[in-house]
Amino acid sequence: MRALQIAATGMSAQQTRVEVISNNLANMSTTGYNARRAEFADLHYQQAVRPGSVTAADGTVIPAGVQLGLGVRPTAVSVNLAQGSLTQTGGDLDIAIDGDGYLEVTLPSGISGYTRDGGLKRSPDGQIVTSDGYPVVPGITIPDDARSIAINAGGEVYAYFSDQVEPEMLGQFTLAGFTNQKGLEAIGSNLFLETAASGAPQVASPGQDGLGTVRQGYLEESSVDAVREITELIKAQRGYELNAKVITAADQMLGATTQIR
Repeated sequence: MRALQIAATGMSAQQTRVEVISNNLANMSTTGYNARRAEFADLHYQQAVRPGSVTAADGTVIPAGVQLGLGVRPTAVSVNLAQGSLTQTGGDLDIAIDGDGYLEVTLPSGISGYTRDGGLKRSPDGQIVTSDGYPVVPGITIPDDARSIAINAGGEVYAYFSDQVEPEMLGQFTLAGFTNQKGLEAIGSNLFLETAASGAPQVASPGQDGLGTVRQGYLEESSVDAVREITELIKAQRGYELNAKVITAADQMLGATTQIR
């Protein structure tokens, strides 16, 4: 009774789908979050009669054969790359990336992480860091006596002082682009790591080499579409129920077999 095992793989697949959807809905308010989508493929087939085989009787080639599928398996949880809407916050260190690219940060281990969360902060020594305290690359330090900060579309950071008419340039943000953004490894806290699948980062100034620009005083919202996710959730729930019914039907068939007198 292969139907039991096949339906079990179907229920497991729909459970994975529900978990991905629930994570999307949980991150509806996460800055710069892109929705994920579970992808599946059929399992291997049991070849009862191979297509194209020759019958022993008269040498006729069988056109279709008998191939019995053995279920489904997850293949990937893919990221739907989409630009989230930009919300105005008015914060001096709130920046949104309008287009492709990631901010590079230095993690405690010394390796580079990448993020689209532009809710930056100022550390006690004046360095520009993420909400978790990771310094943004390249390191930019804001003087204590700076009256205000301005960041242009090219990522250049300027400080205004009370005793100066002209602003002073403190540094310039850079953005990192990847050949395959879906190949980045998500590690939580809105951070990603480079992998062999993503390719090496291509670092350039905002607005160059196909990278996006920077908008000060804005944050990028999550790209999760709540209506779509609820629709997918209902479909996954129905798929789970149908596979459960297959298990019930297979159990009844086995019960009928054991009750034969």
